[in-house]
Amino acid sequence: MSSPEIASLSWGQMKVKGCSTTYKDCKVWPGGSRTWDWRETGTNHSPGVQPADLEEVVKKGVKTVVIGRGMSEALQVPASTVDYLKKNGIDVLVLQTEKAVAEYNALAARGAKVGGVFHSTC
Repeated sequence: MSSPEIASLSWGQMKVKGCSTTYKDCKVWPGGSRTWDWRETGTNHSPGVQPADLEEVVKKGVKTVVIGRGMSEALQVPASTVDYLKKNGIDVLVLQTEKAVAEYNALAARGAKVGGVFHSTC
């Protein structure tokens, strides 16, 4: 099962190929995507992305996770979150969202087992 391409990204809007939903923030993994609802885990810009935000993606068997920190990189990614991924044998890339989407799409196009979480505003 391949990771779906992110078809478009603009401020506050993301589209995933093969999905009719327009996301503000989204999670993607081989074979699927869904809204990334920060309220599920109590996530805020600071301290930022929590391991709980990534558990669902990790469980899909990904080898790499790409984290998009927002257009202005306002979303923080604490060292504990990076450590969580590394302890699970997963490579992690933390980038500004436009760069993160480009890197994610490049990995997906090569058939990598890649997942991601992306914040499309600040």
